[in-house]
Order: sequence, then structure tokens, then C-alpha cells
Amino acid sequence: MTAGYDLDALWDHDAITRQGHAWVGVSAQRVGVEQLRGWSPARYGTLDVTGGGRFTADELSYDIFAKAAAAVTRSLRPRTTLAIGASQSAARMTVYYQSILPKVTPVFDGYAFVVGSAPTRVGAEPVFQVLSETDVRTPDRPADTDRFRRWEVAGAAHSGWRGQEYRAPISVRDLGAAPQYTCGSPPFSRVPLDHVVAAAYDHLIRWVRRGTPPPVAPPLVFGADGTKTRDALGLATGGIRLSQVSVPTALNTGDNTGETFCRLFGTHQPFDAATLRRLYPHRGDHLAKVILADVANVRAGYLLPADAWQNVVGRS
Repeated sequence: MTAGYDLDALWDHDAITRQGHAWVGVSAQRVGVEQLRGWSPARYGTLDVTGGGRFTADELSYDIFAKAAAAVTRSLRPRTTLAIGASQSAARMTVYYQSILPKVTPVFDGYAFVVGSAPTRVGAEPVFQVLSETDVRTPDRPADTDRFRRWEVAGAAHSGWRGQEYRAPISVRDLGAAPQYTCGSPPFSRVPLDHVVAAAYDHLIRWVRRGTPPPVAPPLVFGADGTKTRDALGLATGGIRLSQVSVPTALNTGDNTGETFCRLFGTHQPFDAATLRRLYPHRGDHLAKVILADVANVRAGYLLPADAWQNVVGRS
């Protein structure tokens, strides 16, 4: 809710519904709830997450989040309950796991922290952190363990094109218009971070149920100067490399400049015809390489077969 209203940032209708999962969004923070109250007083006007104004710094958000999960667990009786949070919500979940979870009865079986911080405390419940290129700012990173896994996705943005396209009509419906941005470079990386997140959910479920940890992934590479290294095309090196990066037709990065949230959008700059001819001189070269790259990522565990197929269909 950094934008001032709740975003269902981790709702992936393709992956979640085809797997038969249930997804529940929890409005646990004051700013988001106040926006709802103003948007529809008739429906949400009585909501209050401040204890009648006594707790205005979201002190109650942790209990609200956990109690909502407990209520859902009682009603739906799921086999596995995961806590997932993106960006600011990941930061609040970090506080919950780090400081509050040791003092309460657990209601979640595993935790996914996406494009945000993750706890350093070692607990009983496994922790999976998935970061876009935008979010990896330093070569200093925690080591993977039997309770913690971290994936970094080259070329992906904190808030990329797929999320913007999904939310645009909802913003028109609910807010009157979709936000417009003037960024230093063409915004919105096309690297589908959500595909990697979907694979992470599958691994997290197996981790919880069977004790099988997810595969380790290579980190993004940093140079001696402390900045990410890039190849001749300007693409970040290392990390999980989806076919949009390993078989590129555009420069996708996690970086940008400009107003408000531009630095979170990454960039997307299509290659010119001469570059494309140099990279893929023969008819069919590009699609064949995409298929090989996607198959490799499926085998490595970074991509689900259904998403690999959608990716090929979308680029054929």
C-alpha cells in the first residue's frame, strides 16, 4: 500500500487458479483501510485498524494479518497456509517473523518475501526470498541454508510491465485513471518476475510438506566497484536468467530514473533491426533458443512448465 491504497501485488490468476490454490488479500494497514473507507463509505466506513485511534503506526497489523489467516484456515481447512508479502508488506512480514512469531502460536507453514526484505532469524518455518534486479543493491547477501533460500532475477523490475498491464483497468475503474509516469528511460521491464514467484511457491509448498529445500540459484554479479556487472548488450550478469534475458530482443533492466516510483519500474528498450539480425541471423533462430532456454529453466526449477509454454506461445 505504498501508493496509498492496497495493491494485490502477488495475485497471479494463472498460476494460483491452475494449481487449485486459494489466495486471500489482507488489508492490515491504516493507510490502505482509510482509502477503502473514503472509496466506499457504505461498505467500508466502519473499518478501523487503529483501536479507535490509539494505534496509528500499524502496531495492530501483525495480529490482524495472523488472525485473518487463522480464520481462513478454520473455514477453508487448507493443507498448507503460506504467508506472502511484497515490498512494504514483505518488510512488515519481516518484523512479524523476526520479533513476533517467536512469542505466538504459528498460523503459517512457510513464508515468501518478494521484492522486499527477509528475516535474518533462523526459525522453524522456511523462508523464501525472491528479488528482482531492482531490489539487489549490494553484493552483501545472506547465505542459503536449510531454512532460507534467496533467488535474484536478472532484468526483472520491482514493479514490471505485467503488473502494470493487469492493474491499469482496475485503476481506471476504482481511481478514475491509471497512473502516468515520466521516467528517465522507457519504463517497465518485460521480464516476468511472476513466473519465478510461481515456481517459488511450488518449491515452498514441497519444502513445508516434505522438507525438500528449493534449488539454489546463482546470484547477480557485482564488480569490484560495487555495481552490477553487465554484458555487451547492457543486461545484468548472473542471477536467474529467463529467456527474455538469455535470448533477448530488448534491453530489460531493473533500473530507471525520474519521478515518484520510476526507479522501481526498470527499463525496456527494444533492440533495433540491425542488432536483432546480428543476434538471430536465421529464421527461427530466436524461437528455438527461447525454447531451449525455457526448458533449461524448467529443469533447474526456476520456471513452471505451464509458464514456459505460455512464454513460447506469446513470443512465437
